Amino acid sequence: MTKEEEKFAGGVAVITGAGAGIGSGLARRAGQLGMHVVVTDINGGAAEKVAQEIRDAGGQAEAMVVDVSKPSELDRLAEEVFAKHGSVRLLVNNAGIETIGYTWEIPTERWEATLNINLHGVIHGVRAFVPKMLATGEECWIANLASIGAFGMMPTQTAYMVTKHAVQSFSECLYLEMQLKNAPIHVSSVIPGMLKTSIFDAARGEGEPEGAAAHRKVMHDMMAAYGMDLDAGCKRIMERIAANEFWADTQPDMTEQSLAGRIKFFQEQAQPAIADQARGLLGLD
Repeated sequence: MTKEEEKFAGGVAVITGAGAGIGSGLARRAGQLGMHVVVTDINGGAAEKVAQEIRDAGGQAEAMVVDVSKPSELDRLAEEVFAKHGSVRLLVNNAGIETIGYTWEIPTERWEATLNINLHGVIHGVRAFVPKMLATGEECWIANLASIGAFGMMPTQTAYMVTKHAVQSFSECLYLEMQLKNAPIHVSSVIPGMLKTSIFDAARGEGEPEGAAAHRKVMHDMMAAYGMDLDAGCKRIMERIAANEFWADTQPDMTEQSLAGRIKFFQEQAQPAIADQARGLLGLD
């Protein structure tokens, strides 16, 4: 039995935004580890498709429609899952969207959606589930989706980057709160590097300003060509979570490089600058 199976087999996993991308990969991996997976997504059809894939592979899964941008929906999710299953061993606050465009050109609705899904969805997921997790007294795990972007800067990806910096900070503080509370709840910050997902697909850019499509296509093509296999990345993430590691990254070298650049930026109190590898993406070469 692997460490992940030892920790997770037989428990309930709740994963938001699991109808596609990293969420779907983590849901499938949780199913492989013997968890009963609650696959949630705003797209009910997508959630059910992933749940069926898990069942077809011999696992246990159910789908629920949840809009994480609404705190009341996360309250409902927690109430229903605990009423049905009694406990949750793993909560993955994964739901997120990428938003591209100059800060002042992104429409209000897209700004609010990005903040509400990427950041408030994480915060209110924790708020809704933690009291019930604590009440069980059982060992359990919370993983929040940050990003390699949590340690960098990138013009025209400001909306996304700001939420991921915030999720990283939130997770760090939440980790300390669990220590202060002496709670049996482990917290991980999930830091994907470049994984092959659909986050940059053209269809996901609805509501973005004119001109965002070209940037989105370049990122999509780069991810398709050089990204890490999704299932391999999700396997590593689950290994890190099961090991009670705070840093649940997919590509350690990329994490180290990003952190080194961030540390240097702070130590030198440097002016913000566009990284060399991003200049071509932005058409500056």
